[in-house]
Amino acid sequence: MAACGVVRAPSRNAQQEDNFDDDVRASRVLSEEFWKQQFKEFGGTYLPIRDFIPYVGDAGPSCGGQPSVPNNAFYCPDGHFVAYDQAWLEALWTEMGDGSTWLIIPHEIGHAVQAQFESRFQYSIQIELQADCYAGATLAALVRSGAITAEENDDKELLLNLAAAGDPTEDWFNPQAHGTAEQRQQSFARGYRGGVEACQP
Repeated sequence: MAACGVVRAPSRNAQQEDNFDDDVRASRVLSEEFWKQQFKEFGGTYLPIRDFIPYVGDAGPSCGGQPSVPNNAFYCPDGHFVAYDQAWLEALWTEMGDGSTWLIIPHEIGHAVQAQFESRFQYSIQIELQADCYAGATLAALVRSGAITAEENDDKELLLNLAAAGDPTEDWFNPQAHGTAEQRQQSFARGYRGGVEACQP
């Protein structure tokens, strides 16, 4: 990554305070740079997402004929784009720290990667947990390369964000399930410690 000249976009304003818009932009750009390098190592070519769409409430883009919903971020294979409820994501960023941005955006980029790998799973929860694993692998690589800097208590912040996003109970047959807090934390940690290879079935 360092050899590719990947440098994190500024994430602080003139007062040296965190900036939400820059964190969102950087998490998208650096996640895709990471996957470009990974695909190159695999002998393939990563196809960048075609669009990165902020929306508010129910005013987001449709995907495959289905309307977007508030308080959500999603990857749409029909159009190869990522969309996110900007007000919702910024509220998470404000309340829970920038770890929310560095989890959610790499997670959605992970879904774009799955589409290119043509990944197949029996249950949708497996798709979501692998995307968490990919997010962990992405974040670890960015930290190791120096593209982003880990700060004290970042690990706790990331785990808290994952816990807050976890399902209350385990339900493998629910097509909306993403995994319990523990499952999501474990999947993210597996990718963080073992890289992309650790995320494969």
